[in-house]
Amino acid sequence: MLDKLYSREEFEAKLRGKGAFYHIHHPFHIMMNSGQCTQKQIQGWVANRYYYQTAIPVKDANVLANCPNKDVRKKWVQRILDHDGYDGAEGGIEAWLRLGESVGLKREEIESLEHVLPGVRFAVDAYVNFARKASWQEAACSSLTEMFAPDIHQKRLDSWPEHYPWIDKGGYDYFRTRLGEARRDVEHGLELTLEHFNTAALQAQALNILQFKLDILWTMLDAMTLAYEYNRPPYHNIEIEGGNS
Repeated sequence: MLDKLYSREEFEAKLRGKGAFYHIHHPFHIMMNSGQCTQKQIQGWVANRYYYQTAIPVKDANVLANCPNKDVRKKWVQRILDHDGYDGAEGGIEAWLRLGESVGLKREEIESLEHVLPGVRFAVDAYVNFARKASWQEAACSSLTEMFAPDIHQKRLDSWPEHYPWIDKGGYDYFRTRLGEARRDVEHGLELTLEHFNTAALQAQALNILQFKLDILWTMLDAMTLAYEYNRPPYHNIEIEGGNS
């Protein structure tokens, strides 16, 4: 069966429909937003997501490296500045470190990546490698999970202060900032995707790329669920020298 060519409006609706698979619907995320997580579970999530945060500007740098279009690069580079910071602006990575400190982690242990689970590392690395090898249009399309991000940030801002009063309020700056940044980024990324993926085969490819990115985010939470909800981190059942498991 041949793929169907959608109108621009239909194609956008199909892309937005992928929000049904966004990780806001993952049981671990539902548990977090409903106040059911322990401090250790919140800390584990923050520490692992830090690895993802540090990978975002690397991913975006790969988009720039593969893109010959000056006008696209001039807009896309803002994403790197948003995360790395510039001219006195702290950037998203620094804001995430402050979130980590707000939930009781030490900055040094977050930056050391000592808490990053293998499953999370593999998933994030797969995303960066995809952006490195794909065309810049394909890599840009993979960023469209940002269409669904403002909702997830708003839900955290609305529910976490009530559910987790022990978290310092200053730690929520990352979520507040990304509300506006994500909406701006979506406008650009969506326009690029709708313009480039303009055949039935290309539209099908774009939908598969977006699903791949959704799979990355979901898989990260699967790894955290095993480690922090079911207490089955990697090698938990392996005896090592000294009798520890």
